Amino acid sequence: MTVPFLSARSLLALADQSHASYGADCACGMAACVGWESVAETRWPKECMHRVGTLHDPNAPHGVDLTFEEFHPDGTRYDSPNAPVAPLFFPYNRCDVFACGTCHRTLLKYTEYGGYYVDPRVRVLQADHIVIDD
Repeated sequence: MTVPFLSARSLLALADQSHASYGADCACGMAACVGWESVAETRWPKECMHRVGTLHDPNAPHGVDLTFEEFHPDGTRYDSPNAPVAPLFFPYNRCDVFACGTCHRTLLKYTEYGGYYVDPRVRVLQADHIVIDD
């Protein structure tokens, strides 16, 4: 099943919508992921998560590498809870977007690949951190 590519504006609309409908009780455990948190596949609540889109541009020219450049104009770091969500920059340009079917949070998820490890990471999407880049 193909999921839609989400522009920064559609991501913002999704974040606004999900924040307005947060449920109080949820066992997904993802509410604490306000910065990029490692979430082992055994901890990922796949039974309640629905993939709603991707930030990986399907129209990017074939063979062109996505940038590993990060966007931190205010001196934040990659794992800072207040780091901007800039869809054209790393790691957002490699993210899929999920929604919890119980608490309705929207989550960003990507996998960090190192020399000897694979590390799935998750961040709760917050509308006030999204950078509109168009």
